Amino acid sequence: MLVVMQAHATEEQVRAVCQKIESLGYRAHPMPGAQRTAVCVTGNKGEVEAGTLEELPGVQELIRVSKPYKLVSRDFKEENSVISFPGTDASFGGSGLAIIAGPCAIESRDQAFAAAERVCRAGAQFFRGGAYKPRTSPYSFQGLEEEGLQIMAAVRDKFGMKIVTEAIDKESLKLVAQYADVIQIGARNMQNFSLLKCAGRARRPVLLKRGMSATLEEFLMAAEYVMSEGNYNVILCERGVRTFADHTRNTLDLSLVPAVQRLSHLPIIVDPSHGTGKRNKVTPLSRAAVAVGADGLIVEVHPEPDKALSDGMQSLYPDQFDELMAQVRQIAPVVGRTVPGIGVRTRLSQAAPAIASPATRIS
Repeated sequence: MLVVMQAHATEEQVRAVCQKIESLGYRAHPMPGAQRTAVCVTGNKGEVEAGTLEELPGVQELIRVSKPYKLVSRDFKEENSVISFPGTDASFGGSGLAIIAGPCAIESRDQAFAAAERVCRAGAQFFRGGAYKPRTSPYSFQGLEEEGLQIMAAVRDKFGMKIVTEAIDKESLKLVAQYADVIQIGARNMQNFSLLKCAGRARRPVLLKRGMSATLEEFLMAAEYVMSEGNYNVILCERGVRTFADHTRNTLDLSLVPAVQRLSHLPIIVDPSHGTGKRNKVTPLSRAAVAVGADGLIVEVHPEPDKALSDGMQSLYPDQFDELMAQVRQIAPVVGRTVPGIGVRTRLSQAAPAIASPATRIS
């Protein structure tokens, strides 16, 4: 059920509607829009009695939402959501492309700073790196854990980039939420529903990656788990699905981007690194992702990929990332997008210190 408020409805009227919904034993999710506020009702197992709500002051109409994902749907919010970070020009879902870059795993301070310096200079607004690594083999490098998070916090302090890193369980989520600006939920955990609920209570933006065999509806329902806990700052990420193909690590499904944008207001970015698993395919698929309308890219970049402890085969050399950014800057204007200039993050970080615990807003 969706309660659509009148354009001139006051904050008090919206609050009264939310209180009435909660008094009926349901949950209220108010979402201010460009023209009016909508309040989504969740937690109801059957029909909501319309008469108890439609007569309240400020209510324009009640709409029954047939889709199983309600908060994620464009029925709930017609305009695109924009997740921004006060004090910076970094955002997801706006006119600018969000560029996330860095190594698959944080291996050392020197390695992280070398990668950060190059991707920052090229124009990345976000620095990625794994402190916790869910690996197929228990004998593979598992990450530096809190030490890795501390290194990324130091990267933020020096270069002004926002930090994106993965939480793999409830315990790591608590630490990641303390250090990171964006919490990543990886493909293996897309349907770890208890972890999704915890991320929904963490009050940090959540970057949710599509599972390796997830359908579009399953992907959107995973996002619904996060949003149902009150966290509406969700970014979706297409990172390839498992198919019969053996010429690529995964099959990058770029058709998902317009499909998501038709059904949902949430921003969606593309991961061409995991989506292909091969360095020579990352730049071509990055170009295609921008052309198809993605809101950003997340790309693995390592100063010495041949020595990487994780996913070196799909990590770009810094010079290759420079070239990728040059090509993206040529494509972006064609689809009405902008890309940060070279070195913009460095100049911003000199002008204003990085925010250790950023407040994030959604519009």
